[in-house]
Amino acid sequence: MRARDESDLAACVAVLRAVHLADGYPVDWPADPADWLRPDGDGRAWVAERAGRIVGHVSLVRPAPDDVAPGLLRRRGPAPAERAVSVVSRLFVDPAARGLRVGALLLARAARTAHADGARAVLDVVTTDTAAIALYERLGWEFLGTGQQRWGPDLLVTVRCYAAPAASRSSLRETP
Repeated sequence: MRARDESDLAACVAVLRAVHLADGYPVDWPADPADWLRPDGDGRAWVAERAGRIVGHVSLVRPAPDDVAPGLLRRRGPAPAERAVSVVSRLFVDPAARGLRVGALLLARAARTAHADGARAVLDVVTTDTAAIALYERLGWEFLGTGQQRWGPDLLVTVRCYAAPAASRSSLRETP
């Protein structure tokens, strides 16, 4: 696992295409997939490698004003230390690398980084992505509720929202 840089984008797009063909993520294929992977502002991104090949990706970004998950977390009245929120974004794992804990490791990196920044990581997932939902719940991510999220000018989807487990939970560790 390492920070993603510009030279990784072509390989990340190739993995993203494989994920899109296998799972339909992203729901709406971007016109410029490399640009879609670039976090806005001060966001950060990481890649997972296996045998020198990129097999997964995750980014951590500031919430947008219309993001559902941060609002659901804040409505629960989080502890003062958890009022700051970071959003897990662009998480995907090469279908050929599934079952190797790549997704868990990427999520742990994002959650630990958010925690180190004094924030709590949140994410959303379309309600039909049962494999991702099972992963988040198995790793102890807290279900916050469902809502309608705009994923583009013409795309409104129903999402399930989750918050990272408390920092003391073992699922924030990077090693299995």
